[in-house]
Amino acid sequence: MTDVQQQVSRTWQQYTIMHLNRRVASIRSDGTCTIYAASFMPFNLYLEQTNDMDARVNNLNNFYYWCASRVLTLDRKYAKEILNSIGAKQATTDKERAAISLAYHCVTLTDVYWVKGYREQITYDAINLFDHSLSDAFVDVSLWGKALTAQNAQLIAASDTAGDVATQGAAPKAWVRRNGTFYLLKDGDEKEVDAELLASRIARCFDVDQVLYEPFLYDGQKVSASKLMTSKDFSIVPMEHVEIYAANHNTDLFALIRRYDLRSYCMMNIIDYLVGNTDRHWGNWGFLVDNKTNKPLRLFPLMDFNKAFQSYDTIEGSRCLTSQQPMSQMDAALEAVRMFGLNQKEEVKREWFSDPTQWEMFQKRFNILQSTGR
Repeated sequence: MTDVQQQVSRTWQQYTIMHLNRRVASIRSDGTCTIYAASFMPFNLYLEQTNDMDARVNNLNNFYYWCASRVLTLDRKYAKEILNSIGAKQATTDKERAAISLAYHCVTLTDVYWVKGYREQITYDAINLFDHSLSDAFVDVSLWGKALTAQNAQLIAASDTAGDVATQGAAPKAWVRRNGTFYLLKDGDEKEVDAELLASRIARCFDVDQVLYEPFLYDGQKVSASKLMTSKDFSIVPMEHVEIYAANHNTDLFALIRRYDLRSYCMMNIIDYLVGNTDRHWGNWGFLVDNKTNKPLRLFPLMDFNKAFQSYDTIEGSRCLTSQQPMSQMDAALEAVRMFGLNQKEEVKREWFSDPTQWEMFQKRFNILQSTGR
C-alpha cells in the first residue's frame, strides 16, 4: 500500500464537507470558504465566510483540526502498528493527521460526515462504512498489534481499515461485522475486560440507557463486545465537540445538558460512582444526534467501563469529571439521586463479584445512595 498521506500532500484546491449527500461547506487552500448549510455544520468545526487574512488562517487550522479529530491518536495502544500497516506516517500534528483522514474521505462510524476533493465524482453511498462490509483481516493489527504480511497488506481495502483508523480511545479495539451487525471488540489486560463486563452487568440493574458489553472470544482470547450505536439515521457527538460548539455559539454546555437530557446525565454520575469508573472524560459521553436535522435528541447511551473499580479505595471515589463545579463522585451521585432517584430495577448479586473487597465497597456506596432517596 502506498503512503496514504502522499495522496493529499500535493497542492489541493478545494475540499467539500458533506453530510450524507448534502453539501455543507467548502474550503479552499487559501482559507476562504463557503457555507451552504450552517445548521448541518459539524459541532467541532467553525468556519467564517470572510476575506480577512487572520480568519482565513483560522479556517485552515480549524479544518485541519476537524479532520485530525477523525483519526486515532498516538496514545491508542497499537496506534503505531495500525499506522504502519496502512503505510501512514506516525502523525503528530493536526495537518499530518488530517492527511490520513482525508485519504479515507474522513469517513467514520461515529457520524455521517465525509469530505470529497475538488471535482471528485463520488457519493456517500459508495464509500460509507455502514453499508460496506469490513473483513476481519485488520482485526489482528488493531486488537493485538500484529503486523500484516506483505500479501495481506496488498489485499486490504480502505473500507477494511477506515473504521479502526478513525476509532478514538486508548484501549486496543477493532470493529467486526457479524450477520450484518457491527461489534466493537475491546481488549486491554484481563482486569480491564473483566471490569467492563462486570460494570455493564451492574448498570443493567438500573433504569439507564446504556451500551451492553458482552464477553466475546476472538482467536481464543476473551474480549468485550458491544453493538454499534450509530447508523445513517443517528450520530454521536462527544462533549468535547459540543464544548467547541457552545463556545462558538454563545451558549452554555450545561444549559444544553439541562435542556436535552438532565436525567441521563444524573444517572451517568450515579452509575460511575457505584462502579468506581475513573475515565468519564469528555470524549466518551455526549449527545445522540438525529441526522435528519443535525439536532441533539438526548445523551447517547452510557458506555466505556474498562477503567471501572479503580477508585474503590475510598468511599468518596475520585473527582467527578463531568460536574460543572468541582466535587467528588459521591457528591455528584448524591445530588443526582436527590433529583431523579436511584432508579434500581433489579438486584445486584454478590456472586457476580470475584473480588470480595469490590463487593463490600459497592455495597457501602449503594447503601449511601439508597438511604438518600428522593
